[in-house]
Amino acid sequence: MTVSPDPPSRPFPLFHEPNATPMSKIELSLSRPSRVYRLGESIEGKIVTVLTSPISYQKIVITATGTVNLQIRAGVTGVIDSLYGVVKPIRILKKSLQVASAGKLGPGKIETPFSFTLSPQENDTIATFYETFHGGNISIQYLITADVMRGYLHKSLSAALEFIVENDRANLITSPQLLEFVSFYITQDTQKHQLLPELLTGCFRVTGKILTQCSLKDPITGDLTVEASAVPIDSVDIQLLRVESILSGERFVTDTSVIQTTQIADGDICRSLTLPIYVLLPRLLVCPTLFAGSFSIEFHVSITVSFQSQLSKLYRKSDLRTPRPWMAMVTIPLKVYRT
Repeated sequence: MTVSPDPPSRPFPLFHEPNATPMSKIELSLSRPSRVYRLGESIEGKIVTVLTSPISYQKIVITATGTVNLQIRAGVTGVIDSLYGVVKPIRILKKSLQVASAGKLGPGKIETPFSFTLSPQENDTIATFYETFHGGNISIQYLITADVMRGYLHKSLSAALEFIVENDRANLITSPQLLEFVSFYITQDTQKHQLLPELLTGCFRVTGKILTQCSLKDPITGDLTVEASAVPIDSVDIQLLRVESILSGERFVTDTSVIQTTQIADGDICRSLTLPIYVLLPRLLVCPTLFAGSFSIEFHVSITVSFQSQLSKLYRKSDLRTPRPWMAMVTIPLKVYRT
């Protein structure tokens, strides 16, 4: 066995970047741990720098930005439309604040406080902010960026942090005293796709009710009852869907995707047994139903009943949104609001 000799020790690195700051670290922290703010509220925080040696800077600037990023995913449109898949972002907010003029940061940990009011600029045309949302094609994001600017010959130190925007309290609606439920039923006559022969010749009927309007702070509730089924049931699932529409050219491109899936029953269910429906809405992935001209964000609830079948064993990883012969489903629009 041949052992390579150790390389000669070097008292200094092979190269040195003159503009780099050794062991420099910059972070942003907000006084509110939840990082949730509404229009008109004050955002307070600190710029935390940790340095091993002092550095000079020209100024320290805080910038708050808010944008709606629109992008049509591949596969949603045709080949020609995919060339124009990225739509110009919509600016909601851009506000800069100088928190320190030219000076020097010493070694160690230094905290520089900042504060500004979350409000549109005077020349902004958008009167209200959209809520933070992270979807498949639409993303509404708000960021705070801190820049320690050191001039042309030195690299600036930068850090960014996302904060969450919720509707202004003045625009909130009160919770309805009476919850609005819609009744649904699932039979072979309500399905538009081909079912298993035993489902067509037999009989199955699933009924229930579910909320059609839901606050972001409340769960989606309802109930489901399997009144009859000639074929044993394998599973009952509730899917929360987002429906994102983007104006591309002269038409809207709509894409429906799954946010989360909640299984409320596993295996064959006793007939005439009422099953509760209780689904929590995930934070950041759901926002109030929004129609904003060039784009819209809507939500649906899909109830899927899967039946036991030898054919289904060949498609264990099949998508519940894709109609299959061993599945029966119903989709109901859901209006989401904030109270």
